[in-house]
Amino acid sequence: MDNITVFSVFEVTRHLRQVIESSIEPLYVAGEISSFVHHSSGHMYFNIKDENATLRCTFFKGANYRLDFKPADGMQVVCFGKITVFEKGGTYNLNVQNMSQAGLGLMQQKFEALKRKLQQEGLFEQIHKQIIPKFPDRIGIVTSPTGAALQDIQNIIMRRYPVELIVYPALMQGSDAPSQIIKGIEHFNRTKDVDFIIVTRGGGSQEDLFCFNDEALARAIFASQLPIISAVGHEIDFTLADFVADLRAPTPSAAAELAVPDKKELLALLNSLGRRINLAAQNKVSRLKTPLHEAQMDLAKYHPEKLWQSYQQRFDLATIGLSKALEQFGYKKTLLQIVSERSLARFQTKMEMQLSIVRTATDKSGKELVDIAANYMLAQQNRIMHSESLLQQLSPQKTMRKGWIMARKAGNLVTSVHQLKAEDSITLSFADGIAESTVNSIQEKQ
Repeated sequence: MDNITVFSVFEVTRHLRQVIESSIEPLYVAGEISSFVHHSSGHMYFNIKDENATLRCTFFKGANYRLDFKPADGMQVVCFGKITVFEKGGTYNLNVQNMSQAGLGLMQQKFEALKRKLQQEGLFEQIHKQIIPKFPDRIGIVTSPTGAALQDIQNIIMRRYPVELIVYPALMQGSDAPSQIIKGIEHFNRTKDVDFIIVTRGGGSQEDLFCFNDEALARAIFASQLPIISAVGHEIDFTLADFVADLRAPTPSAAAELAVPDKKELLALLNSLGRRINLAAQNKVSRLKTPLHEAQMDLAKYHPEKLWQSYQQRFDLATIGLSKALEQFGYKKTLLQIVSERSLARFQTKMEMQLSIVRTATDKSGKELVDIAANYMLAQQNRIMHSESLLQQLSPQKTMRKGWIMARKAGNLVTSVHQLKAEDSITLSFADGIAESTVNSIQEKQ
């Protein structure tokens, strides 16, 4: 007995734990839940069993918070974890890292594997996504013709932006659903009579939606030359069709809202743009009015007809002034004759009384009178010559000698190019004569 090694129970149990944990990799175990306890600490303790055996399981709080269902006795589950030995109790158990319902668990594993495969091939990349036309004329819908999803889409589209909807009937669950959906996509790609496609169905269980995780269907959506909107299930549901499609809508109703614009919003936008265009046009016209008005004022100021009228007015004023000067000259001449006659009469009555005085005075007064008349006549003559010189300067003849001409058509004065047309005969008056001319072309001043 001295040479025999004796182990304690703890040592044996610890050795078994080391052997089991080092030799058995993490694994999946399927079974039925029994004796389920969700402890106040957050940890879960239960057994999974089949017809022949029972396995104790521990599902710690740090791992079980990700569960999307509530475990219960009698539920078929698939647990993923690592076998270990509970030293104090001397029993082995499974430390669960993840758990799913049995049917869904296998489907989820397939889904995740296929998702990784397609993602590595680049089928989910944004660079491959096509743009959904904003203003479609026709929309193709692949769905069940009796489903509520189609009714929701029709009602919303007819209210927002009525367009033609072409429905390709197909099963939306079951093993035959993927092939029928693929045929619908290929049909629309072949006929090219729609702007894009909506693949849709309403909510359901994960088993119902699993047909949209079919690899052939995902590749058909990716290969479609027409853009595709995927609207499958509820907002929380995701399928491979959603990842591959050009646009994912959380629900069929949301797909209808994403597919077409709202006509009320479009009308409001058009009205707003119309008001902005009108305002911009009014501002532009207002800014152009000022230089146009100034150009019109300059044109009126320097127009030849305006200058001619000014010269005519000055000529008329000079003529009137000359007439008044001539009238004043005649009046003063008459007055001078009257004064001379009266003076002569007075001189004659006193001739006999003061002959010598009168002779002297008459000689002196006559000389002064002659000087006054001569000076007056000279002044009037100078005024007349000045007026005559001014009249000559303002004369149309002198203006025409500077290069101005007058054009007449059939005896009428031409003041605008609008009075002329090509091949018209016109008479051009120069300072030294006239010339007959024919109009070759007309160019209106801009």
